[in-house]
Amino acid sequence: MKKVSFAEFGGPDVLRLVDAEEPHAGPGQVRIAVRAAGVNPADWRIREGQLQKIRPIELPAGVGLDASGVVDEVGEGVEGVEVGDHVFGEGSSTYAEFAVLSAWARMPEGLTFEEAAGYPSVMETALRIIGEVGVRPGQTLLVSGASGGVGSAVLQIARDRGIAVIGTAGAANQDYLRGLGAVATTYGEGWAERVRRLGRVDAALDLAGSGVLRELVELTGDPQKVISIADFGAAEFGVRFSGVAGNMSEALAETVGLISRGRLHIPVEKSYTLAEAAAAHIDSQAGHTRGRRVMVV
Repeated sequence: MKKVSFAEFGGPDVLRLVDAEEPHAGPGQVRIAVRAAGVNPADWRIREGQLQKIRPIELPAGVGLDASGVVDEVGEGVEGVEVGDHVFGEGSSTYAEFAVLSAWARMPEGLTFEEAAGYPSVMETALRIIGEVGVRPGQTLLVSGASGGVGSAVLQIARDRGIAVIGTAGAANQDYLRGLGAVATTYGEGWAERVRRLGRVDAALDLAGSGVLRELVELTGDPQKVISIADFGAAEFGVRFSGVAGNMSEALAETVGLISRGRLHIPVEKSYTLAEAAAAHIDSQAGHTRGRRVMVV
């Protein structure tokens, strides 16, 4: 089979499309014929070696955590899923023609493989950090860098829970944020003052790592009311960095429920082939995403 791999840490140029042996489902796992794989910031952070202390890997290594596809192998002890089922979930080395998933759910009616591949990690992250920051219905959450995958998920989860959101993004994505129920404003010079004029902020999330933690702490009045998933220097400001994943199976179940109720939709901004993995990482690192990027197999 074909899969994307890298033999040394580095830039996008270390990625190679190689021939590899097919993986097989172990106990508690399923194997899928991959139809699409999500492109996440964690993918290029792992490729660069940034996450070795949090999530160590041995080289050479495959790429990708999220995927959707058709079950073609069911591991020992697995119940409730059969060969031929359409599923999406989390595994390893998902930029490939076949991948093993350790957590999965059946795809909701009407969801395409491309759309489904974009949900697992962003929804687990969004649900986790909303819980960690402790924001409650009736309060206001500030989301810095709100137009990407995690931001898109946070805005829609918050709307479903009765939490007001102020979101920052580039000028081109202001209408997109408003369409997801947020009060939108641009980042850049003077952004904190623009947020102050919009009202009280009870909690804040840093999704972009763009050097805004000092201002987020000032706006909330308490570093414990701020969570970052992108700034490794968060501790300098007394802010928690959230980088350890929670329960993916629970996140997928909530994702299915929200989609089925028409309360969640994250658009796919751009798709790539496996041969275009380096370009996908370059675009992901550049930011300014509206929704999700995925690999199509």
